Amino acid sequence: METSYFRRPIPLAAIVLLALAVHGPLLMLQLPLNTSYDANFHIFFASHYAHHWFDPWNEKWFAGFSQTTYPPLGHQWIALFSYVVGLKMAYMLVQLIAILLLPVGVYRFARLWVDERASSYAALFSVFLGVVGFLVYSAGQLSTMLSAPLYLLALPYFYDWSRTGEGRGLLKGVILALAAASVHHVTLLFGSMLFALPVLWLACLDRREGSSVFSVIARAGVFAVLAGIGVGIVLLPYWIAIIRHPIEQMPIPHASRSNLLMNPTYLINYFVIPYGALILALPFILWFGSANRRLRPLLLGFWFAFLFGLGGTTPVPKWIFGRAFEILTFERFTLWAALLALPIVGLIAEALLERFQTAAAVGLSLAAVASLSGMKVDSVIEFLNRSGHDKYRYLTLGFGNSLPKISTYAVANSVDGEYNSARLLPEMTQYGSAQLTSSKYFGTAGMESLRAMLKHANYYGLKYIFVHDPYYEPLLAFAGWRQIESYDPDSITVWSKEDVPPARKFESDAMPAPWEGLLWGILPLASSILAILFAFLLPDRGGVTESIVEFPATAGEGVFAREVRS
Repeated sequence: METSYFRRPIPLAAIVLLALAVHGPLLMLQLPLNTSYDANFHIFFASHYAHHWFDPWNEKWFAGFSQTTYPPLGHQWIALFSYVVGLKMAYMLVQLIAILLLPVGVYRFARLWVDERASSYAALFSVFLGVVGFLVYSAGQLSTMLSAPLYLLALPYFYDWSRTGEGRGLLKGVILALAAASVHHVTLLFGSMLFALPVLWLACLDRREGSSVFSVIARAGVFAVLAGIGVGIVLLPYWIAIIRHPIEQMPIPHASRSNLLMNPTYLINYFVIPYGALILALPFILWFGSANRRLRPLLLGFWFAFLFGLGGTTPVPKWIFGRAFEILTFERFTLWAALLALPIVGLIAEALLERFQTAAAVGLSLAAVASLSGMKVDSVIEFLNRSGHDKYRYLTLGFGNSLPKISTYAVANSVDGEYNSARLLPEMTQYGSAQLTSSKYFGTAGMESLRAMLKHANYYGLKYIFVHDPYYEPLLAFAGWRQIESYDPDSITVWSKEDVPPARKFESDAMPAPWEGLLWGILPLASSILAILFAFLLPDRGGVTESIVEFPATAGEGVFAREVRS
């Protein structure tokens, strides 16, 4: 019997508990609210569902926009939990669930490629991925973090169905794919090619004796068709919104699309910090992955995700995505590249521990840990919620990502907002800038967009502007605005324009029909509930495919798969 701890798989339950110990305290302290960019954006969307579950038309930004332009599942779970623990803690709870699901998804995905021991190492390393810390505590990308493990959990069922025709795999895999799409559409549209195609390739390699490649591909096609029909129905209001108003605004600059080699700050933020110690493993990932025939599909998926994650550093993303290159942000590809690399990294760790044991364990632990590395707006909210100020629209200047905090708790509506894909106002879409609150950072385009909005203030009922950056004050004074109040000793000033009429509601063909709101409020949440029920009511069978991968490769290329019973 094997006695060395270095030759045993790490229990998955222990890895999940470690993830809880590492990230739980940080989330309970609500760290993302103060350090991440998008956390308050997600809370703002969830707040609307908490008050208007079946009405996705939100008037608080852009003089009205439809939340059907963003899949709702993560926000809806926040809204549900908020009835018990409040919005902020509900966000932390859903983010924690995503983090705890990640090692489970990585483990199950890795088991398709490598043995149990290497898979456990892959799951362990997922807890300390630099890109996870970056997305959770800096970018605040809840949807990317929640959809990724759901998709990883769906892939083994896709493999089982494609390889053996196991009906249970088809059912559970499709439902999990629908849940993942209901959290984030970009993961489904782009991640599916990077993850599903290597898994399909693997299923062809591992097909049962007497089964043809055509039959494997045909079953995969059935899975894809059913998943496609399901996503089409579950996210039907989203497709209607995109068809009715495709994204045709001027491209907005984003650092992840830059040439990282030309800017050391971007290189650190979008490459060094997200990959962390994985940078040291890159040569070995290529070596191990290319030396074993069965790992080559995984290596190919990793390589494409890695290239895409470099943004504009290479011409490849722009060649492949075309116009979509100017819309996408590319840090999500870095996450996917890391997840695709982890099974191979687990295999590397297994080889190191086999040879060096204690020394390797210390070195790997240090490398993993080394990889993990606001403004008060109460006065603004109080002003907007008193004395009938909510009859007018408002604007913030110099508030950065604090705008969603105000929008969540203020009754009044704004002409600005943080979700660029939902913007329809010509004062914003005709210029290559994002939020008005950060206009100066977008140069001439940003300031021209702000001037256009100030020019049409009466049309939009824009009466109040809150300023946290004196840079904007001369422009306001020249345009006829005057300062009426100041807060936090003089760090926030309030400006007003006397002749502005009360804001009126704008009718828009982007408003979802009542039946769309009904579907939006039922089907995405139902997909996640079904996935949870199937996990308990339809347990996986005992038979699994165990991957045996040796390195260096033997004459038989060091790999074979066998059917075992647990």
